[in-house]
Amino acid sequence: MVLPLLKLGTLALKTLSKPVANRLKQQAAIHPRFRQLIIDMAQKNHRFTTQMQRRIYGHATDVEIRPLNEEKAVQAAVDLIGELFVFSVAGVAVILEVQRSARSEARKEEVRKQELEKMRQRDEDIAREVELLKQKLEELEHIAKGRGLSGMFHFKQSNTDNEKPAKPA
Repeated sequence: MVLPLLKLGTLALKTLSKPVANRLKQQAAIHPRFRQLIIDMAQKNHRFTTQMQRRIYGHATDVEIRPLNEEKAVQAAVDLIGELFVFSVAGVAVILEVQRSARSEARKEEVRKQELEKMRQRDEDIAREVELLKQKLEELEHIAKGRGLSGMFHFKQSNTDNEKPAKPA
C-alpha cells in the first residue's frame, strides 16, 4: 500500500517540477545580470557541444565557432536550466527511493538475524536438554545395573504372592 502511494507521490513531484522549471526560465530571461550569466553559460555550452560533435564526426576542430545570437543563447540556457531542475528533482526522488528501500532491507535483515538468533538459542536449549536427559539415562542405567531390572522399577510383591494357593476340593 505504501509503495504505490510513494511512487504516485514521486510522479506528482516530477510533474509539479516542470511548471517550476518554466517559471525559472521566465525569470532567467528577465533579470539583466542573470541574463548575461546564462548567455555566457550558453555560449560556452554551444562551443563545447560543437567541438565534441566535430570530433565525433571527424571534422576539423581548429575552426572558429560562431556564437549564438543573444535570443538563441538565452533560450538555450533557460532550456538547460529547466532540464537541469527537472533532472535534479528526479535524481533526488531516485536517491530517496533507494534510501527508503535500503532502510526497508535493513529492517528485514534485522528481523532475519533476530529469528536466526532465536533458532540458535532454541537449538542450544534443546542440546542442553538432550545432554541432561542423556546424563539422567546414564544414571538410571547405572542404578539398574546395581539393583537389577526389578530394583529399578520398585515392584511391590502383592499379597497374593505370599499366600499359598488354596487346595482344590
